[in-house]
Amino acid sequence: MANANGYLRIGELARRTGTSPELLRAWEQRYGLLRPSRSAGGFRLYSDDDKAKILRTKQLIASGLSAAEAARQAIIGETVTEGAPPVLEGLADELRDALDRFDEDGANRALDRLIAAVSVETVMREVLLPYLRILGDRWARGDVSVAQEHFASALLRGRLLGLARGWGTGTGPTLVLACPPGEQHDLGLIMFGIAASRRGRRITYLGQDTPFSTIATTIDAVGPELVVLAVAEGTSLGEHARAIRALAKRVPVAVGGAGITEDEVRRLGARLLEGDPVEAAGALTG
Repeated sequence: MANANGYLRIGELARRTGTSPELLRAWEQRYGLLRPSRSAGGFRLYSDDDKAKILRTKQLIASGLSAAEAARQAIIGETVTEGAPPVLEGLADELRDALDRFDEDGANRALDRLIAAVSVETVMREVLLPYLRILGDRWARGDVSVAQEHFASALLRGRLLGLARGWGTGTGPTLVLACPPGEQHDLGLIMFGIAASRRGRRITYLGQDTPFSTIATTIDAVGPELVVLAVAEGTSLGEHARAIRALAKRVPVAVGGAGITEDEVRRLGARLLEGDPVEAAGALTG
């Protein structure tokens, strides 16, 4: 039987469930998914029941449910109904094979089927992000050519921007999204923008290799709630430190990217976006 007494701090709960602390807080506040007790020192303490609900919620999201519906079912103990979306593995393999063969029609058909079967966020989180990580590893090993990597990235970028159509409309707070000068990797940033827009944010997208003067001008024009900068693994922020600090004095700045540490970002006067792009958007807007 699950222990109903809280004994896990949020960091340990995050580790045991493979979920970022920010997303756990968002699910707790937005959906009432977690019911922590308090330690004598006032810290939130989570139980085995909380852990089970988090794992169940993630399982339901992977099956294609929205986060809100998954949390609701996890709270009341429902199971996935008959006719739930199919397992994604076969469609993900079809997409990978088509991209490896430079088969544009086949890749688009696989993506169309994925989007028809499950939510866009599930496609991004469970298919596209793992695929891109694997593609990077394969490229580093020499298992795919530069041409294959460029073809796959260009096709996915085009489809994602199609899904992003209209993300600058609406009445919610505005986010300015950009890659700093020299940074060309923006697929994760596009996914973040799609997820954030579906949670009510308006997106002003500046994209790859954006000069800081352009970001500053955009801040004046749109008055954003937040500027989000994305960097790839291995990219150093040191050369941009002065420019980022200057931006952070004018408007809140967040930085996301593999390999970036919280201490590094804090020294720049910014905040770190943890987790994958979909998780980060959920934590930010939850």
